[in-house]
Amino acid sequence: MKDKVVLAYSGGLDTSCCIQWIKEKYDLEVICFSAFIGEVPDKEKLKKKALKSGASKAYIMDLKAEFAREYIVPSLWAHARYEGKYFLATSIGRPLIAKWLVDIAHKEGAKYVAHGCTGKGNDQVRIEVGVRTLDPKLTIIAPLKEWEFTCREEEIDYANARKIPIDVTKKSPYSIDNIWGIAIEAGILEDPLREAPEDAYVFTRAVKDTPAKPKYLDIQFVKGVPVAVNGKRMKLVALIEYLNAIVGTYGVGRIDIIENRLVGIKSREVYEAPAATVLVAAHEEIESMVFDRDYLHYKRLLSEKYAELVYYGLWFSDLKEGLDAFIARHQEKVTGMARIKLEKGSMHIVGRSAKKALYKETLATYSADDTFDRTAANGFVKLWGLPYEGTK
Repeated sequence: MKDKVVLAYSGGLDTSCCIQWIKEKYDLEVICFSAFIGEVPDKEKLKKKALKSGASKAYIMDLKAEFAREYIVPSLWAHARYEGKYFLATSIGRPLIAKWLVDIAHKEGAKYVAHGCTGKGNDQVRIEVGVRTLDPKLTIIAPLKEWEFTCREEEIDYANARKIPIDVTKKSPYSIDNIWGIAIEAGILEDPLREAPEDAYVFTRAVKDTPAKPKYLDIQFVKGVPVAVNGKRMKLVALIEYLNAIVGTYGVGRIDIIENRLVGIKSREVYEAPAATVLVAAHEEIESMVFDRDYLHYKRLLSEKYAELVYYGLWFSDLKEGLDAFIARHQEKVTGMARIKLEKGSMHIVGRSAKKALYKETLATYSADDTFDRTAANGFVKLWGLPYEGTK
């Protein structure tokens, strides 16, 4: 009986080629595992494709609910954006894949797991570190760091020669990801001077094609979790997908950056994250109503560190889990609403309310309703500035 390997299978060009390549190179029985977190609408079609490509078995698992609850929510609470821009969609999907690779390997009695990540990218780190954190006894196979292909066109030729079913062509080599965001890669996007073509985008419209009339979204949160839009309650996955559609219609959520990869390479990255863009902004706004200044300022530092840990593949690290616990400790206060205005390629926060708001209109106002004791200000200013008197 052959030894088994569980392959993280997306159905894309790389992992489709990986099945046959691993069989030829390692003489292993290949079992495919696909985490259905938004990128493939037809699970049965994906399963058939895996089997036709040479897999002996395929686990095609709908993990959207787990992904949203256990990975998106903590990242949302942390306001995690790598280098202040990237919402970490791919980064938070990979530890979920690593977890299930290990679980399925245990179930199948497999000694190996495999993935289709490149040696230049970050995902190899996220999956391999995740797997080794959870079970260091498993051997990891990474075909893209071993095989002879030097470009996607050679992979396409390999697939065609072996009658491996693939969806990309030499004219359209784009790839996409999950419900928290899409990473658009390859092709002309590798030239940082060239604008991404409109046919590369999935969620978002060009500004010229967006509605002329603005749209308002009242996003309701209960204990930090978004639960309703404009009064309509939805489950978390449905709410995220709804916002991707609505916000994307207004051309909001496009990100085009030069990113510093973990391996030291700078890369040009194009992302779409409509739902993430508005949900993080809305969550931040409600937190601004309910938390004091010191907490809010310090959390910005924690958010940056949190994003780095996730981006660097350290989802299961003690520090990241410690930050999760600290941030989650205070989410009970984050119950309220943020009002978003969408209009041609932009979004703005135009209103907010919170059950436990620290904001007091009678203190902030300059009207006749003002209750602030102005006479206390002189003493406050004098004491605040006392350590600095005469120092220059």
